[in-house]
Amino acid sequence: MADSTERNARHKRAMQRKKEHIDGRIAEATIDKGLLVILTGNGKGKSSSAFGMLARSVGHGLKCGVVQFIKGKWDCGEQKLFQDNPLVDFYVMATGFTWETQDREADIAAAQATWKHATELLSDPAIDVVVLDELTYMLTYGYLDKEMVLQALESRPPSQHVIVTGRNASKELIEIADTVSEVGETKHAFYDGVKVQKGIDY
Repeated sequence: MADSTERNARHKRAMQRKKEHIDGRIAEATIDKGLLVILTGNGKGKSSSAFGMLARSVGHGLKCGVVQFIKGKWDCGEQKLFQDNPLVDFYVMATGFTWETQDREADIAAAQATWKHATELLSDPAIDVVVLDELTYMLTYGYLDKEMVLQALESRPPSQHVIVTGRNASKELIEIADTVSEVGETKHAFYDGVKVQKGIDY
């Protein structure tokens, strides 16, 4: 009993110190601005996280826009959920992966046509949140001009949040971001021969 009482007392003291620290950090956070969030890395969950934030935003009644690069014409759960929502403008490049198209010029043309939707969203102060899904690949492959993209992101409305997903985010993109999360890969079912699963992978 004595050991349990002392342990409970130590826990209470530790939680009091933790609360003081966190309350202090919250009090210091006084800046209110639109965030640029980068979700990168080789692990699964980058787009899933982005669409989780989109769901939160829609739940708060925020006006949102989505531009999906690379994605194909298959039946994606996120598109089915959000494309008819009056709070979400949803655009899909719909060319599929680059190893499927095998046509760099066609991919560049599709990327540039799709980017026009992104620039419209990024210049509209009425849009609160923009998801640029798989944008990093467009920069890695040189389908879009990096400086053009960086300029559009930096000159967007001050209160607009932007979420960018994709592997190998460039150092320039990371430098201008407010929050960067790298999703690591420890295991993936696909490499054990498990096919993609509805609701989990698409």
